[in-house]
This record gives sequence, C-alpha cells and structure tokens, in this order.
Amino acid sequence: MKRIMLLGSGELGKEFVISAKRMGHYVIAVDNYQFAPAMQVADVYHVTNMLDAHSLRKAINLYRPDIIVPEIEAIRTEVLKEFEDAGIQVVPSARAVNATMNRDTIRNIAAGLGIRTAKFNYAESVDEIVKVASGIGYPVVVKPVMSSSGKGQSVVENASEIISAWDYAIENSRGDREKVIVEEFIKFENEITLLTIKQKNGETIFCNPIGHVQERGDYQYSWQASDTPFYFKDSSSLITYDKFVRAQEIAKQITDELGGAGLFGVEFFVTKDEIIFSELSPRPHDTGMVTMISQDLSEFDLHLRAILGLPIPKITYYGGASAVVLGTDGGKVTKYEGFENALSIPGTQVRIFGKDDSRKYRRMGVVLSHNLNDAIKAASLIKVITK
Repeated sequence: MKRIMLLGSGELGKEFVISAKRMGHYVIAVDNYQFAPAMQVADVYHVTNMLDAHSLRKAINLYRPDIIVPEIEAIRTEVLKEFEDAGIQVVPSARAVNATMNRDTIRNIAAGLGIRTAKFNYAESVDEIVKVASGIGYPVVVKPVMSSSGKGQSVVENASEIISAWDYAIENSRGDREKVIVEEFIKFENEITLLTIKQKNGETIFCNPIGHVQERGDYQYSWQASDTPFYFKDSSSLITYDKFVRAQEIAKQITDELGGAGLFGVEFFVTKDEIIFSELSPRPHDTGMVTMISQDLSEFDLHLRAILGLPIPKITYYGGASAVVLGTDGGKVTKYEGFENALSIPGTQVRIFGKDDSRKYRRMGVVLSHNLNDAIKAASLIKVITK
C-alpha cells in the first residue's frame, strides 16, 4: 500500500482518489479550502496554502507520502523538487510540474523543440498587449500564463477590448504573476485532447483522440469514438489518421522532454492542413472525464497504473460523450433537481462533483452517455438549487 498525497482536490482529483482507493492505497487530499470534492473520498484531508513554501513543506513532512500527485498548477514547485531529491516520487516529475505550471515555460519548451504552435508572445501590461497584438494581428487570444480549465481566457477582436481582456485574465489567474500570453487565433476545424501515458516500465501509449467544445474558455462537452477514423455518430471526422499519427509524435516528443511517469493531457488544434500544439497538463484532463464511459480504463485508472508501474496491456474503447452540469446562481448548494428526467434517457450516468458553493457557469457535475446529444440534453435537465 502506498501513501499518496494529492495536491489539489477538485473533481478530477476526486475520481483519481476513487481509482487509488479501489487499488487499496492510502490517500491524503490537500487543498486550500475545506470539503473540496476529493477530500470527501480520501482517507484524510489537509487544508493549507500550497503557494506558500513553508506551509506546503510542513504538510508534506507531516504525512511523509511515498508519492506526491499534483492536481492543480498553483503549487510552489521548487518545494516538490526538494522532496523528489529526497526520494519521494513526484508525478510525473518535479520538472514536468514546474514546466507546466506556467504557460510561458511549456510554450517555450515546445517552441525550442521545433513544435508548431500558434504565434505568441507575452505581456505584463495593457500597453504590452496592444504592442504584441498589433504584431500578431487581430483577433488574438489573451489568457493568464497560470490558470486551469481555460479560466481567464478571452478572444480579442480589436484594441478596444484589450483592457477588459487584461482584467479578466488577471482576475482569473492562479498565483501572483500579472502576466498573460497573447497568441494567434487559430481557425480550427476541431480541438482535441490526446491523452498520453508515459509508463515506468513500458512504451508511451495513447488513447483515442477526444474532441471537445469550449465556451467562455471552459470545457462544455467532449466525445471519444471507438475506432478510426474517429467518427462519432453523425458528426464529421474528428481527425484524419495521418494527423493522429503526427499528434502522437508531438505528444511523445514533448512528454519525453518533460520526463517522469503518468498521464498527460495534450491539446491540439486541428485545421484543414495541419495539427497545432496548444496546451499540456501533466495530469488527467477535464475533457477526459468522458473516459469514465468511453473506455474500460478511465484516464484516472491509467494515471494510477502509470504512476505505480503497473501494466497497461490494452485499452478497450466503447465510444462515449460527456457534458457538464453548470451552476446558474451563486450561493450554497441545497439540492439538485431534474435527476428523474435526465436518468430517463437510456444509457445516461451522472457524476455530481460535491462542491458546496455554486456560481454562474461553474462546473458542478458531468453527465456521461454513449450518445453526444443525449449527454448534452441530460446535462441541461439537471438544475443546481442554491440559497
């Protein structure tokens, strides 16, 4: 039995804890607020500020885990390097966590490897955004260098929108860096997540690509087909086989550079002519929640196996879709309504995350189905009631 410390205890962490508990491991869930989703299923939880080096170091020394699994970016990563040097496994590695904590670092690594990305530059003020955007050409995408799940991201059509884009990015930034990335707006046909698994004792493997749609910079629904060329029901082809192979090459190249063992969520833009690297997370991805129904081994199961060095001989695909349940009002959650209607749709499953507080557009749960339209419809039927 391993002692696993989870840093960040959101909905993705909750599912990872469930996978770890099914394998008999002891989990300490850590976050900066009490009763976070993963804390509800862990063996023990701990509340601390993970951006404070002293507090983070104290928490790790208190529990002495065998493995540290970061679930969020907002962590004082130099502390993780100290414990990795002392013999504690950091997932996927302290270097990978540090490099992906900030978009500027991972984007610079990708560019240094010669990987095609959107044209980009950085800005630390409104005036700098104006200068960078003029050089790239409108429209541009502005987002904080440190955030998660698309928070703080906006599309800027012209200079008059830059002040609000800066304010939105800084307001939704994690950490204390007032810095944004300004990048070319890619006119893509699809966005995909390629779940990439670096094994301790085996070759790098890949899941079937996951298509997803974002609104307000945040994931709304995703789908994964069971076969090539990755059609899903009545939708057009998500990605051609040659682009899928190229995505695998890029994902392996950049994850090899980062090192370690675990699952990475690698995002790409798919255009008519090429595939373009977008983002990378060294952990399970929100769009990958679809794997709880579309595969026999979910992304959380795969992450755990890769971390522990357990075999992954084969992944079986069934095809499936997920759609988020969104909050509409702010306040304390009192109940959820609409389960009867949502679950009357055949094949529908619901996962409520267990967040105490709701706000407009906050992700509160996810609906799973083997049909994309059914998942979207069922998610819209579930209402979050607050007081």
